Amino acid sequence: MGTAQLQADLWGQAPNDWASIQEPMSTPLWKAMLDEARVDTGTRVLDAGCGGGGASVLMAERGALISGIDAAEGMITLASKRVPGGDFQVGDIELLPFDDDAFDAVFASNSVQYSADRVATLRGFGRVCRPGGRVVAGLFGPPEKVTYRALFKAVRDALPEPPPGAGPFELSMPGVLEGLFEEAGLTVVGSGEVDCPFRYPDFETFWRANSSAGPVQGAMRAAGVESVRSSVREAVGSFVREDGSIEIQPNVFTYVVASI
Repeated sequence: MGTAQLQADLWGQAPNDWASIQEPMSTPLWKAMLDEARVDTGTRVLDAGCGGGGASVLMAERGALISGIDAAEGMITLASKRVPGGDFQVGDIELLPFDDDAFDAVFASNSVQYSADRVATLRGFGRVCRPGGRVVAGLFGPPEKVTYRALFKAVRDALPEPPPGAGPFELSMPGVLEGLFEEAGLTVVGSGEVDCPFRYPDFETFWRANSSAGPVQGAMRAAGVESVRSSVREAVGSFVREDGSIEIQPNVFTYVVASI
């Protein structure tokens, strides 16, 4: 199974929980990225790895003309319902089915890290973005600024053996994402950080949100649902407030901006 097919399978298991609970917590990041991408009335934007369409909703509110692509069909179905005027399709962000110079801006929030060839993916973003346009990509910041790292550790600890790859912060260290942009031939013009606190009314809501994520779905297949749930529940205990709600912060996300 290819990378896009695997991600489609994992992220397609509980798209409604992801889109309705977890995805909106990235709103502060999305707003900062949209400002940097200069998205406004009439801007042609590609939402690359659009998920359930949360960021696309914000784009539509700014009057943008939106195209979205995501590997998971369930996510595309949700995005199409939330932004009826958008053009959303199932596909691989590494193999964009769009013409050269088709967009004024390419927006990629928490998606580049899931592609098999990150440089090829970014190069493709540059291809479909017109001269003078902007490409902006965002993901988790360095681990010391991300309180949520405790949950990543809990999921990893539940696994029978360490997962392949360099982990969730592989592209998060200073200069790494910028270096990939430059390797792809994109001219970096800026970067920034945004805090996105994660808040949930109770553990069950927390579990629905987080178990809908592709990496956690993969971990549950490898270790079993109860093993992962138990490990995560123990780790989240220190973030439970007196009323039973859960607050995990700070969670710093970083983004990089390139001009074409």
